[in-house]
Amino acid sequence: MDKNIGEQLNKAYEAYRQACMDKDHAVKELQQKVENYMQQIREQQEKIELQNSIIVKLKSQLAALNANR
Repeated sequence: MDKNIGEQLNKAYEAYRQACMDKDHAVKELQQKVENYMQQIREQQEKIELQNSIIVKLKSQLAALNANR
């Protein structure tokens, strides 16, 4: 009976250990995805800011052209 309990404990511990490793792996993978998405968001925000500055310049040029007419 003791041998059977020992085997069950070993199996339970191994299952727990594997679950912990799986959880750690999933957390690391999620963190990496979050970092990648945050980088993509920063890049998109930079593009938006650049395009907005171009729009502002073009609007001012258009206003100047319209004023000269």
